[in-house]
Amino acid sequence: MSSTMFCTRCGQGFEENEKIVNSGGEVWHQTCFVCAQCFRPFGKDGIFYEFEGRKYCEHDFHVLYAPCCGKCGEFIVGRVIKALNNNWHPLCFKCELCQLPLADQGFIKNAGRALCHECNAREKAAAIGKYICYKCHSIIDEGLPLKYKGEAYHPYHFNCFSCGVELSSEAREVKGELYCLRCHDKMGIPICGACHRPIEERVVTALGKHWHVEHFVCAKCEKPFLGHRHYEKKGLAYCETHYHQLFGNLCFVCNQVISGDVFTALNKAWCVHHFSCSFCETPMTQKSKFYDVDLKPCCKRCFDKFPSELKKRLKKQYSEKAGGTKSIM
Repeated sequence: MSSTMFCTRCGQGFEENEKIVNSGGEVWHQTCFVCAQCFRPFGKDGIFYEFEGRKYCEHDFHVLYAPCCGKCGEFIVGRVIKALNNNWHPLCFKCELCQLPLADQGFIKNAGRALCHECNAREKAAAIGKYICYKCHSIIDEGLPLKYKGEAYHPYHFNCFSCGVELSSEAREVKGELYCLRCHDKMGIPICGACHRPIEERVVTALGKHWHVEHFVCAKCEKPFLGHRHYEKKGLAYCETHYHQLFGNLCFVCNQVISGDVFTALNKAWCVHHFSCSFCETPMTQKSKFYDVDLKPCCKRCFDKFPSELKKRLKKQYSEKAGGTKSIM
């Protein structure tokens, strides 16, 4: 046994030819060189962590001393970002809205969230009903924004592609270029009544305006007509289903919406197959002769059965009507 060296942990000497562990100028029995927390050997790779003179395996060191990431929940080894009362891996600390890494960009706390400067400006602008300029990142607080490629800008950042004049919010985009309203009108390109942008392909003309095919929709269900028939009412367009639900004629007999041909007479509407004499229920057509008896249709045969005095009074009170009028909805 060597009398010149002693194990740092147990204080005992070493047997002759015994393998020893040398770490930082200190020597250990192999069985003594273990984690100070779990007392297990450090493993084949020999990796350990030292803190305040004690050595720990990787797992126990992380549990005892290493912070956990507020995003992924994993231990953080190396650079730690401390923010919002938490710890983060540099790549895990991102803007909550656009996911831009914030470790080297700086951030602003907004409603408990870490936001980049641009997203924070957008949130502030949205709170007061404003837009943020996509170019200078400041609030557009005067006038309307210029919409270009899906983003909002101060109009003064652009000039007309044709005449060079400074643009306003009324500028039009054509094939990726911006034009003032005057130059655009000279080009003769129709403007969509819904999105107010130029229509460069197929155009739908209705309600006194032009429309992109996909923007000409039912005012109730907002589904595009795509070439199908539409119905107009008070400057709005409706599909057949919703037009009849909202404005359609109700049959005087069945009280249902009349979706096909409508028979109108005596200020009432009937399904074509429901228009009949109110006395004998004989079906009548637009060619049938009928009389108005107390605002109800009466066929000639029933009318002829009435007493002469009553017929005379009815003829005097109501003008004889020859057939109803048929209208196509």
